[in-house]
Amino acid sequence: MKSIKLGLPLLAAGAALALGPAYAHGIGERYDLPLPLSFFAVGGAAAVVLSFVIVGMVVKGESRVTNYPRFNLFRWEWVEFILSGPFLWPLKTLSVFLLWLVIATALYGTTRPVGNFSPTFIWVIWWVGMGFFIALFGNLWALVNPWKVLFSWAEGLHHWAFPEKGFGLGREYPIHWGVWPAVILFFCFAWIENAFGEGSNPRHLGWLVAGYSLVTWAGMFTFGKHQWLKRGEVFSVVFGIFARFSVTEVRVPEAADCRECSVSGCRNEDGECVDCYECFEYAERREFNLRPPGVGLGNPEIIGRSNIALVMLLLASVTFDGFSATPEWFAVQSFFITQFPELTSPFVNGLTIANTLGLIGFPLIFLGVYSGFCWLMFRIVGGRSPPVGALVGGYVLSLIPIALAYHYAHFLSFLLIQGQLIIALVSDPFGVGWDLFGTAGYAINIRVITARFLWVFSVLVIVAGHIVAVYLAHLRAMRHYPSRELVLKSQLPMLGLMVLYTVVSLWIVSRPITE
Repeated sequence: MKSIKLGLPLLAAGAALALGPAYAHGIGERYDLPLPLSFFAVGGAAAVVLSFVIVGMVVKGESRVTNYPRFNLFRWEWVEFILSGPFLWPLKTLSVFLLWLVIATALYGTTRPVGNFSPTFIWVIWWVGMGFFIALFGNLWALVNPWKVLFSWAEGLHHWAFPEKGFGLGREYPIHWGVWPAVILFFCFAWIENAFGEGSNPRHLGWLVAGYSLVTWAGMFTFGKHQWLKRGEVFSVVFGIFARFSVTEVRVPEAADCRECSVSGCRNEDGECVDCYECFEYAERREFNLRPPGVGLGNPEIIGRSNIALVMLLLASVTFDGFSATPEWFAVQSFFITQFPELTSPFVNGLTIANTLGLIGFPLIFLGVYSGFCWLMFRIVGGRSPPVGALVGGYVLSLIPIALAYHYAHFLSFLLIQGQLIIALVSDPFGVGWDLFGTAGYAINIRVITARFLWVFSVLVIVAGHIVAVYLAHLRAMRHYPSRELVLKSQLPMLGLMVLYTVVSLWIVSRPITE
């Protein structure tokens, strides 16, 4: 046991010391680190190890995943009134308008990506900006999802015209499907973002958004609105995972209000209905709570293989997005381009082949490494441990803070700099020379963020994300093992995993950009 305790931190420290000087990754500006990268890597790894020691000393006793401080904002009636109608209706209408505007500008506006509203809005404002907001403050997407809003309007109109008839086919969602539809759709989305060379082409984006709209409405019509939103509508599923980290939650305290929920067993291990927006929509008693950040990730439903696959894909895709901009991956891309010079289609060429293989390989590598550390946990604890499969499913949500931390570190400069394009584009969304609001001539200010600030921010947020992951994994271990000694023993492999990924993440964000 002593060799294991010493070996994991030393292995990570040795890997960190092998790293050399670096630049700040993110805005293309050179920034020479005040200390060698190895110092930052060892410091970050040491902070994660120290957090493990502190958590092991401080967090004791039985862990109830819902035993955390809450403050119900609905105790003020005006808050519930605003969130139930007057405030949401304009937001929902704006959301539907933006969906129409994205499709219209993509299909009929200029083909220049920087001059068209849709690419900047989709990739910067919506995907990055909405993800940032939801992970911090709560699941706004569950309230303003335009596909959900339009379907609900159609549903309400049908009920008014034909009150005796149900809207849709009413088929039961196959339980064995899990969230595999969302996994497949998210891989397609990640492929368009990271592998497809024409991912910013407005025409392609317009047809993709229109096609996805039809798929989403078909899923809702076939299986019911809430069933498809919870399992098939990829952005509801992904943003729902992000929102588990946020400082707000929706909660239904009475079990009777969950009887009609389309997902059987929506209540968690402690009998709590948290962040189920279907129950929240129809419940007589409901809460909108403030809570500590990250604790929602200790409220897992049953984590099946499809959920595990989705988390691995989330974690790996954002890491690959960063790694794909490094000189090391540029060498890989160059190799495939030279191997397939005859392939010139925007869909199939050397570049898309390399990036597609990377997008497939990274999740498989992540799953293999994560499963290997879970196997180590099983071996260390022995016969008193749950099987490896249960450990893989039990700890997977503790990896979400790592994915979010890297998401913030990698995309902050993208949002703050590229996001400024939207200021000009709102005045000329079709790129035809309009100046509706007098902002068409706005020039991007690249000084809103510096490479030095970005590097410091990246180090802090990556280390903080891994510390939160250590805490969540410890809480999960307290549910699996009867004694404090077994809890601490079981968490040594997870500590090694967190330290390893801290070092790898810092190395990636330190590399110069080749894009």
